Amino acid sequence: MEPIKPLAAWKGKDRYEGSVLDSLTVIFKSGGCSYRRCLMCGYRFEGYFGASPEEILAQMRGQLAWVEEHFDLASVQMVKIFTSGSFLDPVEVPPAFREDVCRAFAGKVVVVETRPEYVEEEGTAAMVAALDTGAYETPLHIAVGLETTDDAIREKSIRKGFTFADFIAASRRAQAAGAGVKGYLLLKPMFLTEKEAVEDMKKSIREVTPYCGMISMNACTVQRGTELEKAWKERTYRPPYLWSILEVLADISGDVPVFCDPVGGGATRGPHNCGTCDRELVQGINDFALTGDVELVRALLDEVECGCKKEWEYVMEHERPWCMPLTR
Repeated sequence: MEPIKPLAAWKGKDRYEGSVLDSLTVIFKSGGCSYRRCLMCGYRFEGYFGASPEEILAQMRGQLAWVEEHFDLASVQMVKIFTSGSFLDPVEVPPAFREDVCRAFAGKVVVVETRPEYVEEEGTAAMVAALDTGAYETPLHIAVGLETTDDAIREKSIRKGFTFADFIAASRRAQAAGAGVKGYLLLKPMFLTEKEAVEDMKKSIREVTPYCGMISMNACTVQRGTELEKAWKERTYRPPYLWSILEVLADISGDVPVFCDPVGGGATRGPHNCGTCDRELVQGINDFALTGDVELVRALLDEVECGCKKEWEYVMEHERPWCMPLTR
């Protein structure tokens, strides 16, 4: 099999159960997301659209071969796997490729992302068994992009196509099969003011905590070709302030770890402030991701002085939502 470079792959570090693990993140090009309607997602344009299951399998095996060739997997303890849509969708990712992944990454902590409708107990249990070497109590974690616990925001601002109840049901199926659950939440989707976005995130973290063992807060970025990009170009959308990320993280309490990797932090398409304080705050948020030290982000929020903080405070107090029609 000729190695094929995946959409992206990189090494990093992740906090896991009180330790910091060497991790590998891989975004495989797949058969393409079967849903492809989320307003902020640019990955929905990636995929081997129209290819046969055999062709998709061959291409994905080529990407796995590339990963095995270019990374020292023996030094990796956690692998985070993404695709153009859902790793557990049997149309997008041939089930035989799941077996390949389990053979390649057995003995590691493996996190796979999927929509909730593809989480089924038997297949999840099979993956858990294939990955389990006794090295970790929970070798497989199912990650679902819930984005928010508010069904109206998820449908109107993100167009996700499922409910919080669907997420809860998938979480229970995954846990019954012996897998852990990771919830992805989205800070500031379209149509929300800065304050509404912060309040929704705080509320979502509280409400999702009983149903997952890890939470990742993703600050919204503007990806090309999306409806979100159109709004951004028309100046009807601004990515969240880094101050807003700190505000949310400073409010965290409870035993479920919350992570945040501010992708594109400091760039105009990503979460940003004024440009002067961005680097310091992005570094602080990244430090929090590895330490879980809430006092660190509270200190940044309270002690870092920059003129844009007053701007953010003004926006939080005075920004008002536009009146959006509820019906056509």
